[in-house]
Amino acid sequence: MIKKSIITLFLLVCIFPAASSVADSEDYLVGEGDLLKIAVYEHPDLTVEARISGDGKITLPLIGEVSLGGMTLSGAEKAIRQRYADGFIISPQVSVFIVEYKSKKVTVLGEFIKPGLVELTKNSTLLEVISKAGGITDKAGETLYIQRKVVKPGGGKDADLTITVELKRLLEDGDVKMNVQVRDGDSIYVPRAAFVYVNGEVRSPGAYKITKGLTVLKAVTIAGGFTQKASKGRTKIIRKTVKEGIALKEGITLLGETTLDANMEDLVMPDDIVYVPESIF
Repeated sequence: MIKKSIITLFLLVCIFPAASSVADSEDYLVGEGDLLKIAVYEHPDLTVEARISGDGKITLPLIGEVSLGGMTLSGAEKAIRQRYADGFIISPQVSVFIVEYKSKKVTVLGEFIKPGLVELTKNSTLLEVISKAGGITDKAGETLYIQRKVVKPGGGKDADLTITVELKRLLEDGDVKMNVQVRDGDSIYVPRAAFVYVNGEVRSPGAYKITKGLTVLKAVTIAGGFTQKASKGRTKIIRKTVKEGIALKEGITLLGETTLDANMEDLVMPDDIVYVPESIF
């Protein structure tokens, strides 16, 4: 299951990279850790690779330190050109390329194979980030969440924006609309799926992921269907409930259980146990 998901993800990243990117690399703002290559036309001795320091600066031949942090590539070229034109080179032609992207990162949490920090490369998309995180586990739920800080213009208070992505549409259907562009500082979270446990007289007892609209009958069907010994009409749902009248410490919930007669069209809930007893005849 996981291997198949990773292969599918790899193919999607290969097929849809251009379609899913909504901005050119010129929009990228260089920052700490980025490795730049600076070339000056007809001055090969001035061509260097330099990494942006923590204070946003690099050191170049002849002109020394230049502050480039937070600039676009065209802005960086203009700043360097102005410095070289100031008494060093007549009408310098400067090109700036990014060799390694290190300054932009997102955090991936939850059901990723390799959760943690992921470095972005220019205008990274969600598929690229998922691929770098090793893919998503087979215990993942149906929805991915991107938490983003939005800076309001005019010094207003920053706002929190939550973007929801349907994983089936992204990973299985190849819907490029779901392959959103991620930004520096995003927090990407995939919660674990809820499960229903189907036991008793079914062909493949076990835990099964709850999908939207999952009924008792569908859960039994996923578990291979009823055996010949099953007493279908006596199917039960064992459901966890909060015990009342017991003082609990903050953050601690004491659960009990209640047994319900199951209707085949009843929707299952997280951690339900669907139990199919053996027929007494």
